[in-house]
Amino acid sequence: MRKSYNIILAGGGTGGHVFPAIAIARALKSKPYNVNILFVGARGKLEMTKVPQAGFDIVGLNIAGIQRRLTWRNLLVPFLLAGSLLKARKIIRRFRPDVVIGVGGYASAPVVREAARQGIPTLIQEQNSYPGVTNRILARKARKICVAYEGMERYFDKSKLYVTGNPVRQDILNLTGKYDDALSFFGLKAGKPVLLVTGGSLGAATINAAVAAHLTAFAGSGIQLIWQTGRNYYRQAQALVDTADMEGVTVNAFIDRMDYAYAAADVVVSRAGAIAVSELCAVQKPAILIPSPNVAEDHQTKNAMTLVHSNAAIMISDSEAVDRLGDMVTGLIFDTDKKHKLTEKMAGLAYHNAADVIAEAAIGLI
Repeated sequence: MRKSYNIILAGGGTGGHVFPAIAIARALKSKPYNVNILFVGARGKLEMTKVPQAGFDIVGLNIAGIQRRLTWRNLLVPFLLAGSLLKARKIIRRFRPDVVIGVGGYASAPVVREAARQGIPTLIQEQNSYPGVTNRILARKARKICVAYEGMERYFDKSKLYVTGNPVRQDILNLTGKYDDALSFFGLKAGKPVLLVTGGSLGAATINAAVAAHLTAFAGSGIQLIWQTGRNYYRQAQALVDTADMEGVTVNAFIDRMDYAYAAADVVVSRAGAIAVSELCAVQKPAILIPSPNVAEDHQTKNAMTLVHSNAAIMISDSEAVDRLGDMVTGLIFDTDKKHKLTEKMAGLAYHNAADVIAEAAIGLI
């Protein structure tokens, strides 16, 4: 009879936390055990739709983080945290997990903290090259810490560290044979360069503004565009494209088939979230990274610089993006030699089996 394990995955908030968690869950389910998985996320966040779509159960906590700007909502945070700790305690007592995995985001803190308090083994996964405050606090009680970058002993107990890379979606790991289907999916033509622009699951106002500013220049240069805008900018972007009656441009609030988007792309413009960077390394696509300035400890710039220092990507600041993006894109997308050099360096930074390694590390705690 196969052994049976109960495992909780806690966290979420953005695609950068949700999709790695789903990848880890799928890796756990592939093991030769009966693995029962429960996700714990934050109500109203991305995980509450994406996790059930992936076939897993999820429970939502009523929790929020402290806003960086002054707002009355910050006064509610201690009360929400206290309520979430009580609910996390009830979830753990009912589900009886053998191990709890925290992937970052608001919901990870109360669940991992409560699990550790009850003596349940915990593992945290830190996606960024500079860890957030929550994971630095949780690390004190975690048994294992899986990280994406070398040198993380500056922040964590070296004896707990496992350098695994970041889990990425399985469907993007093999793009072979998908090019024609990808062009058809997005309504694009063969023989013309394709630019993929994404600001992450929530969109990025500056990147969208930069694309809008150079849209006609891209079209005039023969560049086709797959544009993920995020839901807040989608209608405005689509109206802009419709008014200009532009061909070879597809506007998407969210892209479910990222494997097709990467397969079609010659160059990618992206934020520098940890998972975005890991996916770019995995698919080895030349990239122009525009780190978000609106994140804690400026960790997106630190993520981007790990690639820049290895000559594996190009970076421009958020404040320069609107002015410089057009020239940067045309200067790269038509330069075959430069694209090749970037992809060569990216290949050396890729981890292809991170989810499986993290799954093994979690089971090893039981």
